[in-house]
Amino acid sequence: MLIKRPQPGYSARIQPSEITPESVYLDRRRLLQAAIAAGTLAAGPAWPETRRPALAPLSFERNARFSTDETPNSYEDITTYNNFYEFGTSKGDPAANSGRFEPAPWTVTISGEAEITGTFALEDLLKPHPLEERIYRLRCVEAWSMVIPWVGVPLGAVLSRFKPTSRAKYVAFKSVHRPEQMPGQRYPVLKWPYVEGLRIDEAMHPLSLLVVGLYGKTLPNQNGAPLRLMSPWKYGFKGIKSIVAIEFTERQPPSSWNLAQPHEYGFYANVNPEVDHPRWSQARERRIGAGLFESRIPTRMFNGYEEEVAHLYRGMDLRKFF
Repeated sequence: MLIKRPQPGYSARIQPSEITPESVYLDRRRLLQAAIAAGTLAAGPAWPETRRPALAPLSFERNARFSTDETPNSYEDITTYNNFYEFGTSKGDPAANSGRFEPAPWTVTISGEAEITGTFALEDLLKPHPLEERIYRLRCVEAWSMVIPWVGVPLGAVLSRFKPTSRAKYVAFKSVHRPEQMPGQRYPVLKWPYVEGLRIDEAMHPLSLLVVGLYGKTLPNQNGAPLRLMSPWKYGFKGIKSIVAIEFTERQPPSSWNLAQPHEYGFYANVNPEVDHPRWSQARERRIGAGLFESRIPTRMFNGYEEEVAHLYRGMDLRKFF
């Protein structure tokens, strides 16, 4: 299992030398921009970096109970290799094209089957809850993975504040729609805005996290600023980014990739090495940053969180409800 109880010396095992410093990452971007300006690299559709918001440090405590003991990927890995189709379909597009996106001020609308609803500033939405860091594995359906030190608050703690009624069986999420700032939304790759959903017991599970940062600072635009979802036993496309609306519903809500290609992307999207994508196997995965010629590693059931979440699906046919 990937989730282990804290072990002596755990925090010491992740050495500063294993992490790409943010200054190095930013210097690399400046060098790339200089090369583009000089004509030595082909210029792409990069957006002005001068408008990219500064990343603020966050106060948090490490939650070792829900952290894997694997070494996190570097900051550069995490922030330059992304799926975020609102900024483009290539893995480098989100970092290149998200400079004009403005993640503040930010509000989230709470609606549906709950006693308390309304529109809340992000600060007010999260204010009652202390931030914590959890090192989760992110497994993407394209058979690659990363290990990321997310900072956020338990989703269930936030949702409970709004007192969902007994009619609330699911939780629906919606991303922001700003094609003037998100160039990928100008193309019908998906039906915009992006939407996702969880069953209420999945949303309330203590592993589910509303993420506001990584590596101890606020989320970069390309990683879903300022608020995204992380349910680490599910494939990455369930981790909806730049959330502006949360609704408690009685019926199963729509999910963007399930709407686009239902035979390939199920609503549940639980990591399951025994259920292949129609066009490739999900039995093994490639860890980003490990090198192109490194052996792929076996994919683990529920992404390694089987002990914590398998009971949520007891009695279900996981090939049917994929």
